[in-house]
Amino acid sequence: MAEDKPDMTALLKAVADSPKRDNSAYHKAIAEARQAFENAEAALGGPVEVRTKTKMKRNGKYVVKWVFERAK
Repeated sequence: MAEDKPDMTALLKAVADSPKRDNSAYHKAIAEARQAFENAEAALGGPVEVRTKTKMKRNGKYVVKWVFERAK
């Protein structure tokens, strides 16, 4: 077990020294999704259900279509 410690130390040092990932696009998308749910609930007057449809366009864009309906 003692021989595992140097490997773990090297691993932790590598993780600490690795560049930090930029999650700003992810956080922006999640904020927009939450806002879309809030807007749909306000427009439909209560809880909503959502269906999604996804597709990859030829230009490389990944498109997600959201359809909100009143919850049953």
